Amino acid sequence: MARIERIEIHMVDLRPKVRRVDAIQSFESQETPIVRITDADGAQGVGYSYTIGTGGPSVVALLRHTLAPMLIGRDADDIQALWNAMLFRTHATAVGAITSLAMAAVDTALWDLRCRRANLPLWRMAGGAKPSAPLYTTEGGWLHIETGALVDDALAAQSKGFRGSKIKIGRPHLSEDRARLRAVRDAVGESYEIMTDANQSFSLGEARRRAVVLEEQAIAWFEEPMPADDVLAHARLAASTSVPVAVGESMYSLSQFKDYLAAGGCSIVQADVARVGGVTPWLKIAALAEAFNVAICPHFLMELHVSLVCATQNAPWLEYIPQLDLIAPSGMTIKDGMAIPSSDPGLGIGWDWVAIERLAVMAPVEIGR
Repeated sequence: MARIERIEIHMVDLRPKVRRVDAIQSFESQETPIVRITDADGAQGVGYSYTIGTGGPSVVALLRHTLAPMLIGRDADDIQALWNAMLFRTHATAVGAITSLAMAAVDTALWDLRCRRANLPLWRMAGGAKPSAPLYTTEGGWLHIETGALVDDALAAQSKGFRGSKIKIGRPHLSEDRARLRAVRDAVGESYEIMTDANQSFSLGEARRRAVVLEEQAIAWFEEPMPADDVLAHARLAASTSVPVAVGESMYSLSQFKDYLAAGGCSIVQADVARVGGVTPWLKIAALAEAFNVAICPHFLMELHVSLVCATQNAPWLEYIPQLDLIAPSGMTIKDGMAIPSSDPGLGIGWDWVAIERLAVMAPVEIGR
């Protein structure tokens, strides 16, 4: 029995090293709550989540005042029971981003602790489907980047063995998106995948117009074309285009994914382990998608998702956007465009606690002994 004795809560702000702009926002800040759980045997697990921009203090407040105190004395091995208990305790604020992000920080720490006690890496503990995963890059495809630079970045990624690049779309006129995509396609050839992401910026009518342009360039998927809560519009779009529709980064529960899959509103789900509440629900979403013969291609968090993609049969891609290098400098192993999960027990993230202390934007909180 691994009873939880102490929970520490930290938060850092990881400001992106490059400018990140999409159709609706600019990424100027990344508030990152970090949870460290210690059990009665002295074993520890570390988990985290994130916000793009603001909201981190709200996540920390929910952890500090509600979730962490209720976990002291509980058995850390009862991960599903603890997840259920956290959801019930916060039922008035669930389903929602703040609650899911707080639960994810705890849940990922519990999985890290379980894997460390079992001396297994997460990718094996959670399924062990494959030893590596192909990468596509988003980091050079932001909406503000000029066409020539888009082409240069895609060619550079291709030369490193990456299998694809994501290009943000949503320029004022579709002719601008068409020209950018055509330039990249002409440069990289037909066998290199190009993904697109509209970040919920279109109406159904405009999404249909843009989908015609995407079909011309054999685009791999059309990500978040419309507001994420409009399942019916996505189902109508999916029925009208040959381009796969991808959704999920702005969804927070298993049931929301069920609704999309049942309605035929997507061909790809992009569950984000932080936004759905942790590893526990992420694996359920992956299994649900597999039952519908749909792929799961997770959003962001490559340092954590590499293990889940490699644990899962129907996860063909990992998105390359560096996130944790300021506080986990050992980074993720990449060889010939393939991401390789760590063989170390746990999540496989090498935390630098000196850097975490230096980049902290709040005093650490400790619950328990």
